[in-house]
Amino acid sequence: MTPGFLGGTLCVWRRDMESWRKYWKASLVGALGEPILALVAIGYGLGRFVDIDPGGAGVGYAQFLAPGILASAAMNAASFEATFGSFTRMTEQKTYDAILATPIGIREIVAGDALWAATKATLSGTAVLLVAVAAGLVRSPAACLLPAVALVVGLVFATMGLVVASRAQAYDFFTYYFTLVIAVMYFFSGIFFPLASLPGWARAVAWCLPLTHAVALSRACAAGTVGGAALLHLGVLVFVLGTSYALAVRLVGRRLIV
Repeated sequence: MTPGFLGGTLCVWRRDMESWRKYWKASLVGALGEPILALVAIGYGLGRFVDIDPGGAGVGYAQFLAPGILASAAMNAASFEATFGSFTRMTEQKTYDAILATPIGIREIVAGDALWAATKATLSGTAVLLVAVAAGLVRSPAACLLPAVALVVGLVFATMGLVVASRAQAYDFFTYYFTLVIAVMYFFSGIFFPLASLPGWARAVAWCLPLTHAVALSRACAAGTVGGAALLHLGVLVFVLGTSYALAVRLVGRRLIV
């Protein structure tokens, strides 16, 4: 009996989750430790030497930084899982080939792997949120939406990562992606400073980056200013998600089905 798209997606997601349960402690240390340390070290350490109110909204630097760290944590967790993890399942372990021997197809494999990567992104984002709430950096009730934002951000970067994984010939290939794409977004998407401080041409480029919209959406939820602008940022992320998912299905299918 064919499980259908949703059923097949959840089967792939569960397979990844069951595999992760064998090493979940080590995985959580890497996924949660870095963003939390960055929030504490940069927000409170460097923040003491930064002028207050960097965003012009009457908040301290740590409060300004926290939503951006949450978005970047979701991006990093999803990107690592959808590149290194998916590439391993695609090539070394031949997991994708084994799944294709069942009624589950390429669309479900890509969706299930992306959903699993987004699940890890949600865990990372939620951990940052809990630390921020405990430190008094986030007080708005709208911050309850941030785990959902982390999920969407995770889906976006998971599908982007799967596109890259489908074209990779070796693990070294991911160095280009993380250095030239992920690192650029990490430093120039408004996480650490307002985009208004950039030249006009640089701001235009920054607004073409999906992480910029993820940071803006996270900041709106943290500040309780969810409105039309936040919906616009969400719409951009959904558009990138749909486009990268369709491309990932096409490229993964081309690689697996010769």
